[in-house]
Amino acid sequence: MSNTVVVYHSGYGHTQRMAEAIAEGAGGALYAIDSDGNLSDDGWAALDAADAIIFGSPTYMGGPSWQFKKFADTSSKAWFTNKWQDKVFGGFTNSASLNGDKLNTLEYFVLLAGQHGGLWVSLGIKPANVKASKRDHANRMGSYIAPMAQSDADAAPSEMSAGDLETALLYGARVAGVAQRFASTQVA
Repeated sequence: MSNTVVVYHSGYGHTQRMAEAIAEGAGGALYAIDSDGNLSDDGWAALDAADAIIFGSPTYMGGPSWQFKKFADTSSKAWFTNKWQDKVFGGFTNSASLNGDKLNTLEYFVLLAGQHGGLWVSLGIKPANVKASKRDHANRMGSYIAPMAQSDADAAPSEMSAGDLETALLYGARVAGVAQRFASTQVA
């Protein structure tokens, strides 16, 4: 199994629930960005040692939370020394609206991964977009880049769509699997 790290910020617990599902699918470690936008020293060390890094943030006002952006800016220290070069990357997001401009957040993650010289893993799950599709089907949001979830603004994290959480679980397994295959093809 690959060494996968999920690094995320969660404002109200919904994104944390997604992070937990992704980490479960990946067999990976979770590191939370705190409410001040900081990551522990252990978190930074885990990211440096990881084969795969999965970013997570709620989508607020059309992009990732300011706490995640602070983390991203601080990651320039790893960028200067190419510490994350050739790692496998992924990401996920959640917002209260069906659209909520979640695509903007995922594109932010793709660009951040690209700046670090990383390799992005797409979702790889066809959308649940036929009349028979229900709220609890995988990839009900119809994303291709990475998992998107929708949680009503007045809903508790425990009320999240089972389909959104299944999508997260499957994506975690996909990212870890790609990282494992990539690592096994590298020449020592």
